[in-house]
Amino acid sequence: MMDATMNKKVEDALKLLRQARATHGDALVYPCSFGAEGSVMIDLICRPGLGVPVLTLDTGRLPQPTYDVIEAVEKRYDIRIQIVMPDSEEVASMVREHGVNLFRKSVDLRKRCCEIRKVHPLMQALKDKEAWITGRRHEQSKGRANLAQIESDPVYGLKKYNPLLDWTWDDLWTYIREHDVPYNRLHDVHYHSIGCECCTRSITVGEDERAGRWWWENDDVAAECGLHVISLKEVSGEIADGEGI
Repeated sequence: MMDATMNKKVEDALKLLRQARATHGDALVYPCSFGAEGSVMIDLICRPGLGVPVLTLDTGRLPQPTYDVIEAVEKRYDIRIQIVMPDSEEVASMVREHGVNLFRKSVDLRKRCCEIRKVHPLMQALKDKEAWITGRRHEQSKGRANLAQIESDPVYGLKKYNPLLDWTWDDLWTYIREHDVPYNRLHDVHYHSIGCECCTRSITVGEDERAGRWWWENDDVAAECGLHVISLKEVSGEIADGEGI
C-alpha cells in the first residue's frame, strides 16, 4: 500500500501533467525510453483527461525486453506508441565511415552515434511541439540534482516538464507494484538506466543509477547522450554537454 507521502508525490505529478496538458494541449508529447520511470509516467498520463501522446526512439539497437514492454503497454492501455527511427542514410553513412561499433572507439564517436540515432530523430519529432515531458529524477545523478519541475530547453526551444523529480527508485517500484504496471524486464536483472543494448549493462550495489550507461568511458567524461542538453556549441544543435534521457 502507498503511504501518504507516496500519494502526495502521485498527486503532485498528476497536477504538473494536468498543468502541462492544459497549457499546451496537443502540442505536448512524452518521449519515453521505457525504463521504470517510463512505466510510471505512461500509467499516469493514461488516466482520464490527460491523453498525452507517447513516442519512443527506436535506435535500431534496442534490447528485446524494451520492444516487449512497448507491446505490453500498448495492449494494457489500448494506445499506439509513435515509433521514431533515425534517418537510414545518416546511419548507413556513419557505419560506412566508422564501423558498426564506432561508439567504442572514442567519446566523440559515441556522441556522434547518439546524435544520429537519438538527437536528430527527436529534433524532427519535436518540430511542431511546444513542450515535452521527461522522467528525469534528482536521485539519478549529480547532474540532475538541481533540475526544476519546469524548464526552458536551450536547443529545442520548448518547455520541459519533469513530474518525477523528487521520486526515488523505491518510489517508482512501489507505484509499479501497487498498480501492476507493465515494466521492462531488464530491471529484474539489475538494469537501472536502459538505452541501447550495446551501451547498457546491469549495475552492482553502490553504483550510481546511470553507471550502466557507457561504462567504458573515463570517469571524468560526462556520459550522456545529448537528448537533454545543458549548453550548445552552435545553434545547429551540436552538443557541448548533455543530460541523457
